[in-house]
Order: sequence, then structure tokens, then C-alpha cells
Amino acid sequence: MSILTEILSHVGVFCIQVISYLGYFGVFVLMTMESMIFPIPSELVMPFAGFLAATGEMNLYLVIVFSSLGSIFGSWLSYCLGRYGGNRFILKYGKYFFLDETDLMKTEKWFKEKGEKTVLISRFIPVVRHLISIPAGIGKMDLKKFFLYTLIGATAWNAFLAYLGFLLGKNWALVRAYSEYFSIIIVALLLIAGSYFIYRHIKHKLKKTN
Repeated sequence: MSILTEILSHVGVFCIQVISYLGYFGVFVLMTMESMIFPIPSELVMPFAGFLAATGEMNLYLVIVFSSLGSIFGSWLSYCLGRYGGNRFILKYGKYFFLDETDLMKTEKWFKEKGEKTVLISRFIPVVRHLISIPAGIGKMDLKKFFLYTLIGATAWNAFLAYLGFLLGKNWALVRAYSEYFSIIIVALLLIAGSYFIYRHIKHKLKKTN
């Protein structure tokens, strides 16, 4: 068993135990963590909660409500982290990462113009949904719009996963198994795209310096 597989196994056991002991509040806590930078997979949390709803131990609608509230709360915390801490961090330490005030202005412009679509679509993409709220905060996206599109995206995603778990019953873990392959592909694409972006960004900064 690889280290990554072992870690995922422990995370899975943790999530199942939290929901089993804390019920709806456990779903809320886990989805709050999932919407921040914690490696909590919604593809495991929601199908398991949906399975419990199928057995009668939980109510499917309440599962969706509490999970969505958790997603919104966690996203808001990350948004605040970006808005009230991200700017200062970049202004102080950004030079070590080839980031400056110009990049902050570009980020702010992006989220003013395309923030709604970015936040909404990101809720359906593995890894990205854990992080998107921080740049949204750095970009000072309108908070009302941030809440609205986070609510729409998170509720749709959580409801989809919970309903899958409800339909699959004892086979709910299949959702997580298949989603892992998709997640690996997404991570690989993000690494490639991110590496290319960093290369272009550093090259541009060095040209300006020279």
C-alpha cells in the first residue's frame, strides 16, 4: 500500500466516523473543512451521508442543507483569509514568488469581471474548489455574489453526490473510487497548466526587470 493510498484510507475512516458519531453536524464540519484547504473529499462524505439517508438513519434533504451550509461557511472563511491576509502577504513576500501589486490588480479585475463564472464552475472541479475562495478574497469579489454563486454551485454538487450515494446504497464507495481517477487527471492537468503559467509569468517579470 502506497503512502498516498494509506493517507486516503485514514481520511476515509475519519470522515465516516465523524458522520457516524455527529450526524448532520458532522456533515457540516466535514464540508466546512472540505471548502477550505483540508484534504477532505466531498466525493466520500456526501455519498456516505446519502447511503445513510437510504437506510433511514438520516434525511436526504437535511444532509444537503447541512452540507451546503458547511460549504458556504468554509468558503467564507477562506474568502476572508484571502481578502484580509492575502494582499498583505503578497505585498510583503510576493517578490520572492515574482508577484507584485500589478498582479493583485489583475486578480481584482478578473474577479470583478468573471468572478461569478469562476466561483460557480470551480465548485465542480476537484482540488480547485478547495482553493478558489482564497483568490476570490484576494480579488475582492463582491461578497453577495460570492455567497450566491457558492451557494448554487455547492448545493448542486452536494445534492448530486448525496443522491448518488442514496441510489447506490451499499455500493456508495464506488463514487469515491471512480472520482479518484478523475481527480488524478485534473491534478495532472493543473500541474502542467500551472507550471506553464509560472514559467511565462517569471519570464515576463525578468524581461521587465532587464
